[in-house]
Amino acid sequence: MKNLETIWTEAAAQGQTLKEYPRPSMVRRHWINLNGMWDYLITDSRILPWQFYENDYFPFDGQILVPFSPEAPLSMVNRQLMPDETLWYSRIIQLPQNSLDIRKERLLLHFGAVDQICSVYINGKFATYHKGGYLPFTVDITDFVPDDLTISILISVHDFSDTSYHARGKQQLDRGGMFYTAQSGIWQTVWMEIVPEKYIKDIRTTPDYDNGQIRLRVRTAVGPDKSAAPSTHSSDTVTCRIYPPALLDADGLGDELCHNEIISVSVRPGKEATISIPENSRRSWSPKEPWLYPYSLEYGNDRVLGYFALRKCDVQMAEDGYPRFFLNNQPCFQSGVLDQGYWPDGLYTAPSDEALIYDIRSMKELGFNMLRKHGKIESDRWYFHCDRLGMLVWQDMPNGGSFYRHWFVTYLATLMNWMRIPVKDTRSRLLSRTDEDGRQEYIDDIRDMIKTLYNHPSIVTWVPFNEGWGQFSTRKITNFIHRLDSSRLVDSASGWFDQGCGDINSLHYYFLGLPIPKSDRVLALSEFGGYSLRIPEHSACQTVYGYKKFSTSEALTDGFSRLMENTIVPSVKKGYSATVYTQLSDIEEETNGLITYDRRKIKMNPLIVQKWNAKLRKAMI
Repeated sequence: MKNLETIWTEAAAQGQTLKEYPRPSMVRRHWINLNGMWDYLITDSRILPWQFYENDYFPFDGQILVPFSPEAPLSMVNRQLMPDETLWYSRIIQLPQNSLDIRKERLLLHFGAVDQICSVYINGKFATYHKGGYLPFTVDITDFVPDDLTISILISVHDFSDTSYHARGKQQLDRGGMFYTAQSGIWQTVWMEIVPEKYIKDIRTTPDYDNGQIRLRVRTAVGPDKSAAPSTHSSDTVTCRIYPPALLDADGLGDELCHNEIISVSVRPGKEATISIPENSRRSWSPKEPWLYPYSLEYGNDRVLGYFALRKCDVQMAEDGYPRFFLNNQPCFQSGVLDQGYWPDGLYTAPSDEALIYDIRSMKELGFNMLRKHGKIESDRWYFHCDRLGMLVWQDMPNGGSFYRHWFVTYLATLMNWMRIPVKDTRSRLLSRTDEDGRQEYIDDIRDMIKTLYNHPSIVTWVPFNEGWGQFSTRKITNFIHRLDSSRLVDSASGWFDQGCGDINSLHYYFLGLPIPKSDRVLALSEFGGYSLRIPEHSACQTVYGYKKFSTSEALTDGFSRLMENTIVPSVKKGYSATVYTQLSDIEEETNGLITYDRRKIKMNPLIVQKWNAKLRKAMI
């Protein structure tokens, strides 16, 4: 496979990118970015960390550029971690003298994501263990820090990829077709944060659009990651100050936005408070006008900045007699793109913050207003940019389960979907979900995903299952998600194996005809297209994978136009309320992107794509 470079590759290779604050939805002033060069070693998994410490010698293989996985060209390693191996990271951090008062402050070590299972050791002592390759985790390392403030970090990583039941998305050790290069290890920003002894641990904001209110819950902590129980003492409160709505730029929140507060309230830690926004200050969030309300929280000596939006996403009966997607009580056709978030230089990790922005903004310029984040959970900054740029998001839970039986979940399922033959999700062997531990891990992961991403107003739909990959107990999972988050919709089974639950009747269309089922749920074409054009100088592979192949940009654009005119636009008049085109960019052998894998060329005529997106919206009026 040929290494392709984006316009951001060179700066990333020199360590000049990914320096932004990694959690723009909850900002503190004092933090330390640990991205950069770390020592690494890949060993037989039987070698244990204390064997290294016993000899006080680390025979490292070299250095790796964090946060790029060892399989990514930008990591400088270009080595596939195998399931029977262990990847070790090591770095020594010297904090400036007097920068941390251990008696009054805590030092938190944050990981954006580490794929797949890792243990963290600080100054030779075990600090934490984390399982799951897509979600952030934090460890309070204050008690491991010596008086000279020298911090030695050692991390061990195991990644079973597609050989186990863990969530893996579209990763596969034997890549090809619709499955891509597996990656492992640290793939999001690593950073440290200095906080007071008593600090704000997490925040949850829930908009109540109809009443012009925001529901706010703040959880606090004391000492080494101990949740602070709500106190009866009147001084144990958090002061919340809300400021006028703003259209944020890429720099995000800062004190310059925190003036002329429109309301100030005191809230009790752990208790949800309902705050009414003054009527003359209410502005709705939408793709056209993504207004965000900055706010500050003060808890003792701790202060954080965050933002929320006033918006409502639901399904209502439209005037044409079909259930439709509504946004802020107005019909809203969602014209989307399948976005898998792969990069030729960084795999799961975008080479820069500007690269994340480019993908979102490019799709907006083509007339799309929604991205379906497929088989992956992104870094917090990606969702922040969707929030501030006004891009609706359908969020997949990364799929897991054992080896997929494609003869059943892909080929036979396509035929049964077209013929409207229902299949129960009780066939655990055919759906690759026989392992009880794997099922419980999935439930834990989806709970943590929703908790992690809950505050992002751009997310309007959760997608727990895709095309039967590891699907199980669909009704139970759907009800679980609704209990966790009643403010968003659930697309219970994207593609096929619909179990009649959730808010959306979700279909995929690549072959045969497009069904128009009668449904009391809103209809969504959650994948279609997949039209392929390989441009040799912008392609990573010789092999071409796609559902219909074209040889020129003009032919591709004409084929897309025929599809839209003959099938997709007419389907909107018959009840479809969302479409998701496959896909945003080429990925390895898959050359069905609107943009090439290296993000250097848009493959269709942009004006034609814009025209059809406008017609989709008008077709629902």
